[in-house]
Amino acid sequence: MHRRNLLSAIDRYATRYPEESRVVARFKALLQSHEDCFERDCLPGHITGSAWLVCPKRQNVLLTHHRKLNMWLQLGGHSDGEGNTPGVAIREAHEESGLAVHLLDNEIFDLDVHEIPARETYPAHHHFDVRYQMRASSEKFQISEESLDLAWVKIEELEQYTEEESILRMRRKWYKSNNSS
Repeated sequence: MHRRNLLSAIDRYATRYPEESRVVARFKALLQSHEDCFERDCLPGHITGSAWLVCPKRQNVLLTHHRKLNMWLQLGGHSDGEGNTPGVAIREAHEESGLAVHLLDNEIFDLDVHEIPARETYPAHHHFDVRYQMRASSEKFQISEESLDLAWVKIEELEQYTEEESILRMRRKWYKSNNSS
């Protein structure tokens, strides 16, 4: 059931972003061929949920200095069997920041497939990340064990923290969807 819901959401995403047909095809292939795609041990890749989390005034985005990857990234994480990807993204944003968060849109904001390097006894694998736009109820976050740090970053100044193309792509989508520059 949850795979069908996500496939429908991805079809709607594909209509809005036809230039992203390759990533859409990769998501569909995973969802159609792996019933366990929401589980961490699905090593061809697994679904994760993330948040483009803006402050109440929508001028800053919250980034985490990820402990394991040592990179500044958006908040997010594993589905752990949960097929409700917006719910996963909300849960992860709350767990990693302590903030109450709210979806700005029920539709998928961004899709990304990226490799996670091997660690200890866990092999390299891919995260199929489903990202949603969210707003925090306040700016007073708490740093979780998963992060080295958290920071509210001015959206126009993201390059001071990261040059990750997928985060810069989300900024372009944010500007486009909010008619600002």
